[in-house]
Amino acid sequence: MEYFGFLNLHKGAGWTSHDCVAKVRRLLKLKRVGHGGTLDPAATGVLPIALGRATRLLQYLPTAKSYRGRVRFGVTTTTDDLEGEILTQQPAPDLTLAQIMAQLPRFLGEIEQIPPAFSAIQRDGQRLYDLARAGVQVEVPARRVVVTGLRAIAFTPGDFPELELEIDCGPGTYIRAIARDLGAALGVGGTLAALVRTRSCGLDLAGAMDLEQLANQLERGEFTPIPPERLLTHLPRYDLEPEAARRWCQGQGIVGDFVVGAIAQVWAEDEAFLGVGEVLPERGLIPKVVLV
Repeated sequence: MEYFGFLNLHKGAGWTSHDCVAKVRRLLKLKRVGHGGTLDPAATGVLPIALGRATRLLQYLPTAKSYRGRVRFGVTTTTDDLEGEILTQQPAPDLTLAQIMAQLPRFLGEIEQIPPAFSAIQRDGQRLYDLARAGVQVEVPARRVVVTGLRAIAFTPGDFPELELEIDCGPGTYIRAIARDLGAALGVGGTLAALVRTRSCGLDLAGAMDLEQLANQLERGEFTPIPPERLLTHLPRYDLEPEAARRWCQGQGIVGDFVVGAIAQVWAEDEAFLGVGEVLPERGLIPKVVLV
């Protein structure tokens, strides 16, 4: 069976995103499977999975993400989470929630962030985590990321206090780096103790299923992928008359009342989803991904 659409997978702890793709591929007996945004092995939560031809649409999905993370203060590690080796460990029993709240605004908005040394970013064709494991010292360049929401939801005092945070952010944001830098700003050090992704690519945690649930649905013949157009509602929609739809699917540009520069859903008048197009000056609405 050729599946087409998306799966909202609830990734468990200990699996890499690549592991999850491989397992979904075997369960569905499907060659073309991809994911929308890597999750660290220790992290859990929403991992968007594209099935079949829907893999071509991953780049057009919404980019906003949300997380729930727990920061442990008084500890720093090589990976900026508890998976790495401890670099420093110094109790911080006097740290207060008021002190933490005073520092949170500096991590809101467009901020400069140095990704963790153990990350999937590529440098000279190699992943940073591969270089780090090989003992190669690499200077990781800072990058600009956007954090649109940062809310403290629980604080646990003690020798190694912990803070629960909800974070809304754009692509490329490392929550491990926020934990590390928040601890540094407070002068006590910090690392990420736990992370759950609650929203990604327009999918949220409440609607996610794990691999066991997927297997059960497949066994009962009840699994239905999420239609691609449900995740593309952030894009404008253009409906084409039959002749224009035919020409567009053949690779031709369609001139009309379109917004230049727009990336858009393209539909036929009979409610068939044709794919994704881009509006260029003079050329009109040209195809980027044709699905029929």
